[in-house]
Amino acid sequence: MSPSQPATHLRAVPDPAPATSDLDGAHRSVVVVGGGQAGLSVSRWLTHHDVDHLVLEAETAGHEWQDRRWDSFCLVTPNWQCRLPAFPYDGPDPDGFMVRDEITRYLEKFVASFDPPLVEGVRATSLRAGDTGRFRIATDKGTVTADQVVVATGPYQVARTPRMAERLPDAVTQLHSSQYRNADRLPEGAVLVVGTGQSGCQIAEDLHLAGRTVHLATGTAPRVARFYRGRDCVAWLSEMGTYTKGIDRFPDAEAVRHKTNHYVTGRDGGRDIDLRKFALEGMNLHGRLVGITDGRLRFAGDLRSNLDGADAVAEGIKDSIDAYIAANGIDAPAEERTAPVWAPEADEPEETDLAAAGITTVIWSTGYGRDDRWIELPIFDGRGYPTHERGVTSQPGLYFIGLPWQYTWGSGRFSGVADDAEHVVGRILETRRAGRVGDGLHWLAGTPTSTFPSDDDWVAPRSAS
Repeated sequence: MSPSQPATHLRAVPDPAPATSDLDGAHRSVVVVGGGQAGLSVSRWLTHHDVDHLVLEAETAGHEWQDRRWDSFCLVTPNWQCRLPAFPYDGPDPDGFMVRDEITRYLEKFVASFDPPLVEGVRATSLRAGDTGRFRIATDKGTVTADQVVVATGPYQVARTPRMAERLPDAVTQLHSSQYRNADRLPEGAVLVVGTGQSGCQIAEDLHLAGRTVHLATGTAPRVARFYRGRDCVAWLSEMGTYTKGIDRFPDAEAVRHKTNHYVTGRDGGRDIDLRKFALEGMNLHGRLVGITDGRLRFAGDLRSNLDGADAVAEGIKDSIDAYIAANGIDAPAEERTAPVWAPEADEPEETDLAAAGITTVIWSTGYGRDDRWIELPIFDGRGYPTHERGVTSQPGLYFIGLPWQYTWGSGRFSGVADDAEHVVGRILETRRAGRVGDGLHWLAGTPTSTFPSDDDWVAPRSAS
């Protein structure tokens, strides 16, 4: 057991979770809103420190993994990186990649390991700071109060699709990547996947392997090799300290927070996702989708630059691994770099007729946004993103957990959320000792609901690509 992990033995926590019918009027020292791996990790640390608390989950604990992932989904990071508080992966394949159902079971076992005060099926509808110094959390099952609150609602709240989706013909089936399950559930015909982040590339591969005709609208997402010089690249980068480098060590923290993840896959033991290879096998690659008019798709002339840019990032990562190996005198097998296996003939804007191409389905792999309108406190920046330092906001007693790059690359992920949760709980304990909770910021003008547009005009701030 590492020094940063809570002891395996748990002491009793006072005031267990009330029944849903008894929720109205309940009070706890801490209320955690969200029962994914981030909120549950906070609960694990609070339990370790005997802090009475409550975890509110709108669905069921960890439902995102089971309900919003496709059938063949698997982790892109090795199982050994799954390190929830006092609950590291201990299965038979540490270098493998858990599939969707295995991830769900891992979370279920984590919950069973400490029996958190969890109330499922309860959605928070507003969060305010009351006059008494307590926070008021209104839910669809009543109002609870708390001295401190941790928001753990995650980055994958609102599926984002571009407004151009409205211009697709009614006969074309369209869905967000969070709704995709498998190729058999889609209508017959070709499929257009828009976006080459992790989801877009993996869904395109899943359809390609199922024998579907695939069109892929690329973007500027980078890629990384799965293995290099005898090891998974994740293992090299972990050893190099890449995943524990704090965001405060980067010159532009906001740019880092909103970068798209590198695409790669853990499928079938892990391999590269090489879009050029897919093109050789018949996948239709395009530049960025920029418009839809009268059943015709318009693509930017940037396919070549998108592919070259992704390759350049992958090669740059290999260069850094080479330098690390050389600097530390590590005995690692040499690996020859290979030339690209395919390149587009032209790099000009193009148009594709939906009907002529036989495209009957469009899958939007265009990311997610946050919907924090229920939080009626002035802690957001001009883009609607919560302002914080390692999850600690300027509102005393209010914290976030599970944000992308909350502090490190691993924030919110199985690899780093335990450290983030430990830090947040440490600040919760300090605030409890100092007695500073629930007060300190007030609205300067207007009302909380006057600071965002109506539902018809509101667009979720981007949180994850």
